[in-house]
Amino acid sequence: PPNPIGSLKMPTAPAQPNDFNLEIFLKSLPNSAGVYRMIAADGTVLYVGKAVNLKRRVFSYFQKTDHSPRIQLMLKQVARIEITLTQSEAEALILENNLIKSLSPKYNILFRDDKSYPYLMISGHAYPQLAYYRGSLKKPNQYFGPYPNGYAVRDSIEILQKVFQLRTCEDSVFAHRDRPCLLHQIKRCSAPCVGAVSAEEYAEQVRRATAFLNGRTADLTRDLEAAMHAAAEKLDFERAAQLRDQIQALAVMQSKQFIDSQNQNSKQQDIDIIAIAQAQGSICLHWVSIRGGRHVGDRSFFPDTRQDPSPNPQDYAEAFVAQHYLGKPKPDVFITNFRLPESLQTALNSEHPRQIVFTQGERGERKVWLNMATRNAEHALSQHQLQNSNQQERVAALAEIIGLPENELQRLECFDISHTQGEATLASCVVYDGYAMQPSQYRRYTITTAKAGDDYAAMREVLTRRYGKMQQARNNGETVRFPDAVLIDGGKGQIRMATEVWAELGLHIPLVGIAKGVERKAGLEELILPFQNRQFRLPPNSPALHLLQTVRDESHRFAITGMRAKRDKSRVTSSLNDIDGIGAKRKAALLTRFGGLRGVQAASIDDLAQTDGISRALAEKIYGYFHG
Repeated sequence: PPNPIGSLKMPTAPAQPNDFNLEIFLKSLPNSAGVYRMIAADGTVLYVGKAVNLKRRVFSYFQKTDHSPRIQLMLKQVARIEITLTQSEAEALILENNLIKSLSPKYNILFRDDKSYPYLMISGHAYPQLAYYRGSLKKPNQYFGPYPNGYAVRDSIEILQKVFQLRTCEDSVFAHRDRPCLLHQIKRCSAPCVGAVSAEEYAEQVRRATAFLNGRTADLTRDLEAAMHAAAEKLDFERAAQLRDQIQALAVMQSKQFIDSQNQNSKQQDIDIIAIAQAQGSICLHWVSIRGGRHVGDRSFFPDTRQDPSPNPQDYAEAFVAQHYLGKPKPDVFITNFRLPESLQTALNSEHPRQIVFTQGERGERKVWLNMATRNAEHALSQHQLQNSNQQERVAALAEIIGLPENELQRLECFDISHTQGEATLASCVVYDGYAMQPSQYRRYTITTAKAGDDYAAMREVLTRRYGKMQQARNNGETVRFPDAVLIDGGKGQIRMATEVWAELGLHIPLVGIAKGVERKAGLEELILPFQNRQFRLPPNSPALHLLQTVRDESHRFAITGMRAKRDKSRVTSSLNDIDGIGAKRKAALLTRFGGLRGVQAASIDDLAQTDGISRALAEKIYGYFHG
C-alpha cells in the first residue's frame, strides 16, 4: 500500500490497514501523559510504552533514523497504534507495566518468570500452619517474603521447625491424627494435632516465630532468657532446659542467617539490593533479598539482549524494578547501583504503606552490601557468558550438520515416548531455545489412540496433535513459533512416522533422529537425517553431539517422571476400585487421611474404621484385600 505518512522521515514504512492513517493519527495526538501500543496487522501487540508527552514520544519513532535494530524491525511490522490517556507519568508507568505483564509484547524488555515468587506463610488457623506458599496473599494468613527461590523458603521453614516446632502438615492430616507423627519424635513439631501442647503455648511459639521473621531477634532472645530464669526459679528444670536449647538454636541460626549490620533499624526492615552489570552486549541484574534483617537469598537475571546489540543498562534496570515490584509487595529500602526515575519512585510509593527509601549505597554498611551485590552480578555475568559461548559453539556445530545457517537454528523441540510394558503411555516434548532449556514450555501428551506398546503410533499421534494444531493456527492468520529443528528420540521407525506426519501437514522443518548406540552407551548414538538420507555417528567429543545428548536426556527424564506419576495414579485408582463398597467419596477420604495408597496399605483395621464413611466391616474388607 502507498505510504500514508507523507513527509515524515521513517526508516521503513509500516504496513497500514485501510482504516488507519498514521499521519492523521500523529497530528491528533495529545500533549499529555499516557500509554501507547504498537500493533501488528494480525492484532498482536508488538510494543507497549509510556510517555509524559504522547505526541512528542510517539512522533519521535517516525522522525529519527538511528533506532536500534530491535526497534527498526518492530516498526516494519506496525499496522496501527492505540493510546490510553492517564493523569500522570506515574499512573502511565503502572498501566504500562500491567499491559506488559498481561500481553508480553515481543519487543519490550521482558523479565519472564513462569511462577510467582514464593512466600513463607503462617496460616490464620487456631493452630497455625507453617507452609511454603505461592499465589495471591489472603487474610487472615501472615506472609513473609517474597523469597528469591523455593530453596530459601524451605531453609527458613527448617529453621523455624527446629527452633519453634510449628506444624507443617496439611489441614486434612492435622484433623485426623490420633498419635504424633515422626516430626514430633525428632523435635520438629510440638504435635498440636493430639493436644501435646496447649493452645496458649502454641500461640506463644507462633508469636516468637513471627518476631524472628520480622527481625526482632534481640527482643525475642531477652524474652526467652527471662522465661528460662523464671522456670528455673520454679524448679521446672525440664522447661528451663527446653528454653535454653531454644536460645542456643536461635543464636546459631542468627549467626548463620543475619547480615552483618550495626544498625538495629536495618534488622527490622525489609531491604532489597539490586546491582546491574554489563559486558560485551550482555546484562545481568543481581537481586539480594533481606527480610527482617535476614539475608534470605539472592538471584541473578539475564534478560535477552540478542536483538539489542548496544543495550542501555538503565532501561533494563527500570524495566526490572517495574515488572518485579509494581502491583507486588515491596521492601522498605531499595539499594541500587543505578538511579530510579522520579516517576517510578512515585509509582512504587503509591502502593506501599510507608515511604520507601531509595539509595545508591553511598556510604557505610549499605555501600558494603551494594559492593557485594555488584561483585556477584559481575561474576554471574562472566559465568553466564562462558556458558553461552559453550552453547553457541554447540548450536553452530549442530546447525552445520543439519545444513542450516547458525543464526537460523535457535529453537529445538525433542520428543520421547515412555511407558511400562505398554501401561500409562505418555509422550514428552521439551524445548531448547535461546541457548538454554525452557522448562516452562515443556509439554506432556497422554497417548489415547495408539495401541499399548506401539511406540511408532504413539509418535505419530503426538506429532500430529502438536504440529497439526500449530499449522491450523497459522492458517487462521495467528502468529505461531515453529521450531527450527525437531529431534526424535528413536530409530528409523519413529523417524519414518515423523516424515509421514511432515508430508501430511506440509512441514519442512529439519528432522533429526537420535538412535541408541551399541549396548545403549553414551557417545555411540547414531544420528538419522531423513531429508539428507544420512545415518552416521559423531565423535564422542563433538559439541553437536553434546547438545543432542543434553536435550535428549532431558526429554527422557521429563517423559519418565510423567509416566511414573500417571502409572502410580492409575494403580492407586484401580486397586481401591477393586474393593466392593469403595466409591469415589470413600476412596478420596482414604487417600486424604492416609496420604496415598501406601498409607492405606499400612493402616490397621482400627485406623481404617476411623475414616469418614468407612464402617468396621468395610475396614476389615479393605485390610483383608491388602493383607490376604
